[in-house]
Amino acid sequence: MAVQISPSILSADFARLADEAARVPNADWLHVDVMDNHFVPNLTIGLPVVEALLKATSTPIDCHLMIEDPDRWAPAYAEVGAGSVTIHAEAAKAPVRTLRQIRAVGARSGFALNPSTAVEQYEDLLPEIDMLLLMTVEPGFGGQKFLDVVLPKIRRARELIARYGGEVWLQVDGGVAADTIERCAEAGADVFVAGSAVYGAADPSAAIDHLRELATT
Repeated sequence: MAVQISPSILSADFARLADEAARVPNADWLHVDVMDNHFVPNLTIGLPVVEALLKATSTPIDCHLMIEDPDRWAPAYAEVGAGSVTIHAEAAKAPVRTLRQIRAVGARSGFALNPSTAVEQYEDLLPEIDMLLLMTVEPGFGGQKFLDVVLPKIRRARELIARYGGEVWLQVDGGVAADTIERCAEAGADVFVAGSAVYGAADPSAAIDHLRELATT
């Protein structure tokens, strides 16, 4: 599939989210990190802000739920219009049911793994997943350095997806920038979350074009 770039608004100006969304008209998705200060040691935004952002942009919203009890909250994000909702393996207690509920509302179901979580144990869940997200930093904060140790895991995930045969997107999130995106793409990733590499640039739109070019060469 074609490379997709999903700028993370975690690195944007939270006081001007509508304007920040407008600065990246060439983005495939807007990546929204929902953090509850329990599953990860940071507190960001929740459902009301996502609802407001959906009214302010035509770019589809990719909600990444870094929260406790995603089984309870994930369907609501799909119901308000998020195009993709991702839950964490480490937090979900009923992942199959929750992933199916996300799909039932019409959103894409995403399943995220922290850097130390092995991907092989979730091979049987691939039929329930539209996107597998591999964290390439420890979740919780933007601007972290990319963890090269995850690259072999990306390759293994791509092999599992190929063996399964279904269309599952492989997303990477954390430290994705001009000096790391090519390695991620070579390992098999096709959806790239980039925060400071986009919103820290003087021209976020041009930064997206550059990242897309690097990932496709």
